[in-house]
Amino acid sequence: MRMASNDIASFYADKNIFITGGSGFVGICLLEKILRTIPNHGTIYLLLRPKKGKAIAERLEEIKSTQVFEILLKDRSVEEAFAKVRAIAGDVGEDNLGLSIEDRKVITDNVNVIIHSAATLDFGENLRTTVNTNVLGTRRVTELAKECPKLKVLVHVSSAYVNSYRLECEEIIYEKPCDAEELIAVVKKLDDKELEEKTPELLGKHPNTYTITKHLAEHEVKAVEGLFPCTIVRPSMIVGAWKEPVPGWTISKNGPQGFLMGAAKGVIRRLPVGRNLIYDYIPVDMVINNLLAAGFSAGTKQAKAVEVYHCTSSTRKPFSWMLIEDQINGYLHEYPLKSAVWYPYLKFVPTITYYKISAFFVHILPAILLDFVTKLGGGRPILMKLHRNVNNSLDRLEKFIFTEWKYDATKTMELHNSLSKSDQEKFNLDIAELTWIDYFRDLALGARVYLNKEPLKTLPAAKAKDNVLLLLHLAFQAGIFSLIWYGFACAFGMKMSASIFVVPISYFIFSLL
Repeated sequence: MRMASNDIASFYADKNIFITGGSGFVGICLLEKILRTIPNHGTIYLLLRPKKGKAIAERLEEIKSTQVFEILLKDRSVEEAFAKVRAIAGDVGEDNLGLSIEDRKVITDNVNVIIHSAATLDFGENLRTTVNTNVLGTRRVTELAKECPKLKVLVHVSSAYVNSYRLECEEIIYEKPCDAEELIAVVKKLDDKELEEKTPELLGKHPNTYTITKHLAEHEVKAVEGLFPCTIVRPSMIVGAWKEPVPGWTISKNGPQGFLMGAAKGVIRRLPVGRNLIYDYIPVDMVINNLLAAGFSAGTKQAKAVEVYHCTSSTRKPFSWMLIEDQINGYLHEYPLKSAVWYPYLKFVPTITYYKISAFFVHILPAILLDFVTKLGGGRPILMKLHRNVNNSLDRLEKFIFTEWKYDATKTMELHNSLSKSDQEKFNLDIAELTWIDYFRDLALGARVYLNKEPLKTLPAAKAKDNVLLLLHLAFQAGIFSLIWYGFACAFGMKMSASIFVVPISYFIFSLL
């Protein structure tokens, strides 16, 4: 059944919204969408953690300066656009969310909508931290929600990978992997070394501390489903924007955008992927639309049971790296970097072992050389540190790189179809029209502008440098193969003309790396 037009904007009009994780990738994009498309929103309270010697007022100013707001600020001032945005000092990892008595009262007296996005996303994080942030942090949010008499809906940002031990998942909450209270007790009882040793046993079928604690967090939400409307949105790997506010916008270095960032520099030259596997990527603007539409649905219907939605692409618009394998290097040279250190070239390899062997020649050896040159010039060598971090993370990510999941999104599409025609355009949930080839071209540009911080005005100079790097790259290759040719001839006492066959053989061997 389709409702009247402008339903979503009307639902959030005059409602005060409390957002955790407001400084993150999802949180900032969510804030932008609300400010741009729901002009009559109430006060937006952002839970921000003071850090690195910065007060929350400074952190809010940093958020305001993010380029994601450039469309919003075309027709209004910063002061006007953010007039109803208020920073609240706190931390989901602290008791009572780290809120002062005064701030907690402001929130409980006024908030109508809670969107809980804060979480620790590191797959390699220890269990103590993830239990505290993801499980107890969500519990602290639900406890706050219980104290809000005006609350209309609680929206929880989960992850499609909470059920990563299942290759096919539906939009339901699956049985608890363990008893949360027992896990919390074990974490409190054991010291760090003991907990690290026991972690594999505690994880059970889960691959890491992130997925198990986010799974348990869903049950924290389910525990309060009868008290107020609740909804859970499960995004897969969140990537840069498809359409809004700017195609390709991103501040996240996770996943494909991070590799594009490094590849454009010329320092990431190999990517371990299963060419034919389906990878589940979802643009961040689709996640934001899903969160707002899900909150609207549960709040409007006054849902008595938690509603779950998969914000995923695997069963709706499957992506495989094979689709863009022939285009990816074209994108890197269509949008080259002025700051590139070598001629970009990205090649896919089929296993982690293959990657590490190849990386020794195309990542590690060049990194040692370039870091040495950088140090001689008085700079700070960073390439070896970068590649060590990449290699360390790959072992943790191997299951996610080479496993194919299928996430049913029937309820998400039902939600989309229930929206008015106007809301289907403003808060689109359907990715049927997304073209991955075009999308990744925009993402390559987004990585250039928003991650590598190079504006479009530098593109002509960058393309000129790209041509120079190509010549240097070809000259370097010619030098390497000439040395191999000369060395082989000397070693075996052969004439250069008689040993020329070693050049194509060497080229073929190196092409396999």
